[in-house]
Amino acid sequence: MSSGRNRSNARVGVALACLAGGMVGLSFAAVPLYRWFCQVTGFGGTTMRAERAPEAPGERVITVRFNADVAGNDLPWRFQPLERQVTLRVGEERLSFYRATNVGQAPVVGTATYNVTPHKAAPYFHKLACFCFTEQELASGESMDMPVSFFVDPAIAQDPKMRGVDTITLSYTFFEVGSKTPVAPSSKLSALTVSGDGV
Repeated sequence: MSSGRNRSNARVGVALACLAGGMVGLSFAAVPLYRWFCQVTGFGGTTMRAERAPEAPGERVITVRFNADVAGNDLPWRFQPLERQVTLRVGEERLSFYRATNVGQAPVVGTATYNVTPHKAAPYFHKLACFCFTEQELASGESMDMPVSFFVDPAIAQDPKMRGVDTITLSYTFFEVGSKTPVAPSSKLSALTVSGDGV
């Protein structure tokens, strides 16, 4: 009887270890899976990605406002859009810049997340290139201009739920990355370094 109980306990132990291992694996997969889900569906104001803008812009005009935030007090950066808003026709490609400046005394690595409001406009806001989810390292006093290339899908004009939407806000929030290790040069290709204090 004791040997049967030991086998039963061993099976329960193995099952619990597999369950715990599976939970740990899912926790590591959760962030990339959630990011993928948001990018595919536009959930939570996540914008869509595109390879190129449409051939010809449409007639409808949309104002895109730019917002910049730094999360918490841990990241000693000044972060702002270089222009507060732009007005463009749907389907028209636009390049805008955000500037980050390290006002701290040491090098800091940060990464940005983004969203679009109103959330229902996210499936129509297409980014061609941006600096989001890319680690950016700034030395003390260094500034960097970071580009975002985008367009608003002309299909927005055919959606009855989007009739009253004339303004879309693109928001970026920078967070400090835990590591202070240098960033590989290839990850800084999305940004332009600027000397001086900037704007």
